[in-house]
Amino acid sequence: MPVDARIMIFGRYPVAGKAKTRLIPALGPEGAARLHRQMTEHVVAMARSAVRKMGAREIGITFCCTGAPLKAFRAWLGRDLTYLAQPSGDLGARMLGAFKTALGKGAGSVIVIGSDLPDLTGEMICHAFKCLENNEIVLGPAADGGYYLLGMNALHPAVLSGIDWGTAHVLQQTCRRIKELGLGWAELPLLRDVDRPDDLSRLRNDPRFAHNFGDSPLISVIIPTLNEALALGPVLDCVQEGEAVETIVVDGGSQDQTRDIAARAGARVVVVSGGRAAQQNAGAALARGRWLLFLHGDTLLPKGYEKMIHRAMASPATVAGAFRFKTDDARTGMRLIQWTTNLRSCLLQWPYGDQGLFMEKRVFDAVGGFASLAIMEDFELVGRLRRRGKVVTLPHAVITSARRWQQVGRVRTTLINQMMIVGFLLGVPIRRLVRLYRSHGTGMKKKRSTERKTS
Repeated sequence: MPVDARIMIFGRYPVAGKAKTRLIPALGPEGAARLHRQMTEHVVAMARSAVRKMGAREIGITFCCTGAPLKAFRAWLGRDLTYLAQPSGDLGARMLGAFKTALGKGAGSVIVIGSDLPDLTGEMICHAFKCLENNEIVLGPAADGGYYLLGMNALHPAVLSGIDWGTAHVLQQTCRRIKELGLGWAELPLLRDVDRPDDLSRLRNDPRFAHNFGDSPLISVIIPTLNEALALGPVLDCVQEGEAVETIVVDGGSQDQTRDIAARAGARVVVVSGGRAAQQNAGAALARGRWLLFLHGDTLLPKGYEKMIHRAMASPATVAGAFRFKTDDARTGMRLIQWTTNLRSCLLQWPYGDQGLFMEKRVFDAVGGFASLAIMEDFELVGRLRRRGKVVTLPHAVITSARRWQQVGRVRTTLINQMMIVGFLLGVPIRRLVRLYRSHGTGMKKKRSTERKTS
């Protein structure tokens, strides 16, 4: 689709040992790749912010990528961007190719940005486009003698030729070339990119990046509850064995001691009506962590769960995950249900809420969170996540209470669950599914808005 303007972001897939190699002596291969990933996500977020701020213009965002297949970038950064493989050649040749592509498709103005700019703002990008209304060129000078942004409103190949790329003379040589060509140009504020170990000192106290130099990033564990006093205490004990976690209990109006138990355990407690989807969305909105873990109020986490989540989410192409499913009922029939549940979860990449769903908060927000559904909200969310990227099932199991299977019966409960799945996929209205679920003797009181659903 033709656009008025286009933002072209140059970046590499964050593979350990291949991304930000000059930072490896200070951070190690994994740490350098992780920081590169976070800085790239910041630049993309600022580009999206600029698009929102300039709502009167149609602005597209293209990520010029290298280091992985395009589908890996889509899983990492989202499907709202356009992706373009970087051509071969030096930086000048690659930027020239990006300008040719964007201007050739009708964009009236184009800016190219690097991906290692923690101080970049959406306002700066907007200002760059504003400068191009009265100038042929806009430059964002970098403190190392290069530039972090170059914009044009027409193709000027000579601006990118004869430059000693990778040296401290890039900006000076580019400005000289612009003057020789008689082009009008404007400069943005000076920024510092992050290329060398000396550049890291200013990030150590930045809350967005400080965990790269010490503690692990925070995990926010969000537990929707309704009358879970009998089960919640041990669940909270398991959660709080983890390192760098916060616990948010979102209660749906319990009539028992659920909220008191949560408060005594040190959890943040809020009351939200409207069902489990609304509860979980409210918890996510309050969360401070980079990672979100949605946990049912009767599900016990394995020891070391937080380290398992960090390892599972190390690949940007992994958008979400869950644990294997297990219950506290060891009888043969229940073991068969567990086996089929885990087979479905692994093969179809479709875990459900009682397996402990986890994902990055950035991704949760990008896909729009849980849909406002009275039932099947976890099934629907995972379906959207699967379309974006990989959803993993860890080899380690959570232990969920088998109370519903024991109250209703294993066969009947399984059949009801499958009816819900088939009905949902066939488009049966949610209200009708809720009536069917309740009328077939689930053994759960109608007032419970947090019914255990599919397994």
